Amino acid sequence: MAHLKRHNNWIIVLLGALCVVTPFAVDMYLPAFSTIAAEYKTTTSEISLSLSTYFIGFALGQMIYGPLLDRFGRKRPLYIGLAVYILCSLGCASAHSLHAFVALRFMEALGGCVAQVGAIAMVRDFFPVKESAKIFSLLFLMIGVSPLLAPTIGSLLIVALGWRWIFAVLAAIASAILTVTFLFLPEGHQPDHSISLRPGPLVSGFWAIFKEPQFLTYTLAGAFSFAGLFAFVAGSPILFMDGFHMGTKAFGIVFAVLVMGFIGGNQLNVFLLRRFTSQQIFLVALTVQVITGIVFFVGMHSHLVGLKATMVLFFVFLSCIGLTYPNSAALALAPYSRHAGRASALLGCLQTGTGALISMGIGMLGASSVVSLLSSSALVALGVLLVGRSFIQQVVETEDQDMVVLH
Repeated sequence: MAHLKRHNNWIIVLLGALCVVTPFAVDMYLPAFSTIAAEYKTTTSEISLSLSTYFIGFALGQMIYGPLLDRFGRKRPLYIGLAVYILCSLGCASAHSLHAFVALRFMEALGGCVAQVGAIAMVRDFFPVKESAKIFSLLFLMIGVSPLLAPTIGSLLIVALGWRWIFAVLAAIASAILTVTFLFLPEGHQPDHSISLRPGPLVSGFWAIFKEPQFLTYTLAGAFSFAGLFAFVAGSPILFMDGFHMGTKAFGIVFAVLVMGFIGGNQLNVFLLRRFTSQQIFLVALTVQVITGIVFFVGMHSHLVGLKATMVLFFVFLSCIGLTYPNSAALALAPYSRHAGRASALLGCLQTGTGALISMGIGMLGASSVVSLLSSSALVALGVLLVGRSFIQQVVETEDQDMVVLH
C-alpha cells in the first residue's frame, strides 16, 4: 500500500510538472510587457495581444492533440509538442519584430498545449473518478505556485540579462520536463488504432462528447468562471502598472500575492471534498464569485474602489476560481475513460477559447474593460449552471422512466 501511494505521488508530481509549462510561458514575461513594448515601439495593450494569441493557439492545439493522445498513447504526442514548444521559445528569444514575436507565441502555444491536455487526460488514466477532483486540486496547486515564481524570475532576468532571456529559460525548463517525462512517466493509455483521425469521424466524436449534458454544462459553466483568471492575467499589468503606476518589482509581488487566492481555493477544495460533493462546492463558490464580481463592478464604476480594495476583491474572486475549476473539470470528465484524451482536449479548448476571447477584449478595450469582463463572465457561468442542472435532471428522470418501462 505504501509503495502504491509513493508511486501515485510520483505520478502526480510528473503530471504537475507538465501542467506548469503553460503557466510559466504566460506568467514569466508579464513583468516585461513595458520593456518589450518599448523595444518594439508600441503599447502594453498591443503586447497583451501576444498573450491572447498564445491562448488561441493553446485552445486550438488541444483539439489537434486530443485524438492523437487517444490513438497513439500519451507519451509520443507529448514528445512532439514539447519539442515544438522549445524551438518556438528560442525563436521568441530572437524575434526582431512584433509580428514575428506574436506569430511565434502562437506556434509556441500550439506545441506547449499538449503538456496540460495530456496531463489532464492521464488523471483519468491513473486515478478513479471519485479521486479526480482531489487530484485536479493538487495539480492546480502546482499550476497556482508557478505565478509565485514565474514573474519574480522574469523580473530578475529582465534586470540582469534582458527580456529575451526569459524565453531561453522557458526553453530550458521545457527541455528538463521533456527529459523527466521520457525517463520516468509511465504510459497511461495504450495506443488505440481503432480511433480514426479522418475529419468526419473526428468531428462526430467531438460532437458526441460536446452534446453530453453533464459535460456541456460543467465545461461551459467552468469556462466562463475560469475566464475571470484570464481577465486577471491579461488585465493586471495594464491595471496595476499603467492604472496604479506600479513598478516591475512591485507588480511581481502583488501578482504573486493575489494568485495565492487561487492556490488557497484549490487547497481548500481538497478539505471540502471530504464533507461535500463537487456539485455543492461548485454552486456555492460560483455564487460567491458572482457576488464579488458585482461588488467589484459597482465599486469600480462608482470610483469607490482604490488599490487596497482592488487587491482584496481580486483575491476573493481568484479564490472562488480555485474552487470552481477543479470541480468543473472533474464533473465534466466523469462520464469518460476511453475517450479521455478527446474529452480533455474539448474541455481545454472551450475553457481556454473563452478565456482567450476575454483577454483579447482586454487587449483591444484596455484597463477599463477588466472588471466589466470578469464580472459578466461569472454571471454567465452561473446562468449556464442553473439552466444546465435543470436539463441534466430532466435527462436523468427520462432515463429512469425508460428503465421502468423496459422492466
